[in-house]
Order: sequence, then C-alpha cells, then structure tokens
Amino acid sequence: MPDQSPTAGHRPAPVHTHPDDVSVLTALAALADPVRLRLVREMAGSPVWTRSCGSFDVPVGKAALSHHFTVLRAAGLVEQRDQGPKRVNRLRREEFDARFPGLLELVLRPDDGA
Repeated sequence: MPDQSPTAGHRPAPVHTHPDDVSVLTALAALADPVRLRLVREMAGSPVWTRSCGSFDVPVGKAALSHHFTVLRAAGLVEQRDQGPKRVNRLRREEFDARFPGLLELVLRPDDGA
C-alpha cells in the first residue's frame, strides 16, 4: 500500500479497504446506487489510473462525488492515488473478483431495460 502520510501542500492519501475485509452486503450496497454504479462502469471501461475524480460526467456536486468515492473505497471496489494535483482511480477488479467471483461481471452487464 502506498505511503498514506500527507506531503507538503497535499491532502492525505485516502484510506483503502481491501475487498477481503468487505461483507457481501457492503459490496451490494455500494453497487446499488446509480451514481456509484456509473462510476464503476466507467472505470471498468478505462485503462487503470487514467480517470481523475473530476473526469466523470455524473449529476452530482464535488462533495457528493467525494462521498461516492469514499463508499466505493470502503467497499474495496476502488483504489485512489494522487498524481500531481489530481486524484486518479483504479477499479480493483482482480481483487474484488477474487472476493466476490462473478459479482462485477453481473453488474457491469448493460442494462436490459427490465
């Protein structure tokens, strides 16, 4: 895990929960919100560490977006790191799939309209 101490002029690095420490109910609750599901789906379709928090087109303000990323980190779905002035994201797909096999595959499927 990267050093989580603050550096001069930067906010502290976020705390990450490993998927092994997450219950299935926590994972499902994190994925049940439409904004968080959209974030996860967009990250799944992007190369790792290329999406900054501000690059997602979601209908929420900065504070709400920060909350959604906090929930995703707490559910073991997302890892974040600071890259200059931006915070970039990685979907922890491999680790999450090891903990909950097939769950991400199901939620990443396109909606069938049902």
